[in-house]
Amino acid sequence: MCRAAAADGIEVLAATPHVRHDHPTTPEQMESALALVRDAAGDTIDLAPGGELDLAELDRPPGELARFALAGNPGYLLVETPYHGWPLDIALRFGRLLEGGVTPVLAHPERNFDVQQRPELLAGLVAAGALVQVTAASVDGRLGRGTQRCVRGLLDARLVHLIASDAHAPSVREIGLSGAAHAVGDARLADWLVDGVPRAIVERRTVPPRPPRGRPRRWSLGPRR
Repeated sequence: MCRAAAADGIEVLAATPHVRHDHPTTPEQMESALALVRDAAGDTIDLAPGGELDLAELDRPPGELARFALAGNPGYLLVETPYHGWPLDIALRFGRLLEGGVTPVLAHPERNFDVQQRPELLAGLVAAGALVQVTAASVDGRLGRGTQRCVRGLLDARLVHLIASDAHAPSVREIGLSGAAHAVGDARLADWLVDGVPRAIVERRTVPPRPPRGRPRRWSLGPRR
């Protein structure tokens, strides 16, 4: 996976294990595993820490949450969107994080059926300060036309801030970030999604403003050949 990421042009890869009831990852386990992977990867790529937390895990003590910070930046926390149903308390939970100076980054909401039917569910969260991260395979159609269509709508509504690989294994949702960037169809926007925003998080800088809209995108539903 590290070799594939490097070959795809990625400089920094945030290794974000699941943190939820079926993957009860502790900060110590995450940090220990990251050290092992760093040793194995060598100079192939720069690996950053982090976790992908279930909403229920946000009740952990602030100090513990900080150890799961996205790319090691204590100002950001990657939170997993459930695949089924829409949590009624998500705005409250995100509000608590924001009040504490932590920006929640909502992972892969485009794969949630409720969001596919009602993309406006994300508008209030984004207006409050949350960021939205979509999966590369959703952007380029590898996860199906319905998910790709949802991403298209979210991009047009200015409700997406990052694209991530969400790769789980070499053969599961391959890295494919460059292909997803191409599928966006707007070079300046794509660069902001795959470099500008994530680089700012990694380097602990202010997220740059969204670039002005380029020429209208021409979408082709389905995977890029």
